[in-house]
Amino acid sequence: MTGPFPYRLIATDLDGTLLRSDESVSQRTRAALEAATEAGAAHIVVTGRAVPWTRHILDDLGYQGLAVCAQGAQVYDAGEHRLLTAVTLDRQLAKVAVAKIEAEVGPLFLAASRAGLDGELLVGQGYAFAGDVPTTPFTDAADLWSDPLNKLYIQHPELSDDELAEVSRQAAGGLVSVAMAGAGIVELLPLGLSKATGLSLAARRLGVKAADTIAFGDMPNDVPMFGWAARGVAMANAHEELKAVADEVTSSNDEDGIAVVLERLLG
Repeated sequence: MTGPFPYRLIATDLDGTLLRSDESVSQRTRAALEAATEAGAAHIVVTGRAVPWTRHILDDLGYQGLAVCAQGAQVYDAGEHRLLTAVTLDRQLAKVAVAKIEAEVGPLFLAASRAGLDGELLVGQGYAFAGDVPTTPFTDAADLWSDPLNKLYIQHPELSDDELAEVSRQAAGGLVSVAMAGAGIVELLPLGLSKATGLSLAARRLGVKAADTIAFGDMPNDVPMFGWAARGVAMANAHEELKAVADEVTSSNDEDGIAVVLERLLG
C-alpha cells in the first residue's frame, strides 16, 4: 500500500454505523472521512437500504462516489444518479422459500423492496416497519409479486429476529440467502448475494482489492463484508455475532466510532 493512510478503501455501513441514532452524520466523522480521502482513500457506503432510501443521505453528505445498496443488489453511482449493476430476487424461488418457512413456523408478515431507482417499499398487513421510510401498503398477495424485487422482508409474531433468521436458513437456505440487518429486519435475498458481493464489484470498478479495504459495521449482515475486507471494525453497539468476527471494536455510532479509528490511522 502506498501513501500515508494504510487503506485505499473505507467501506461503511449506514444505520447504526455511519449514521447516529438521529440519522445524522457528525461533523467529527465527516472531517475524519474527508481527511482520509485527502490522504488517498476512497469512501464507499455499503448499506442494506435500497437506493430510494439511501439517496437523500448521500446527497446530504455531498457524496459523489459509488454506493452498494440493497444488501449488495445495487451498485449506485451517486454522482451520476444511476444504477451500474442491479440484481433481482427470483420471485418464484422466493414464493417457495416463504412457503417452506411458513411450513415450519406458521404465517409470516411480509414486506418487499421493489427494484429500480424509485422502487417502492411494499408493506403487508401486520408487518411493522420502523423509521420514516415511505411505504406502500398491500393487501392482495398478487401485488407483492407483480414487479421485480430486490428483496423480501419477513417478520414473525412470536420468534425473535435471530430465531427467525436461523429457521429461515434451515428451511430455505438452498433457495435464498437470509440476512439479519437490524431490529425487526430479516431479509430474503437472491441466493449468494451479500454486502461482500456488491462491495467486491464496486471495488473492482475503483481498482481496489480486498487487501486494501477497512470495513465498519454493526449487524450480522455485515459479516460477509468483514470476511472480504482486510480489516473489519465493529461498533460498540454492534450485534454480538459481528463483534465475534471483528478485528476491532470501536466506540458506538453515537460516539463517533468511525472517526476514532480513522483519526488513529491518520496519526
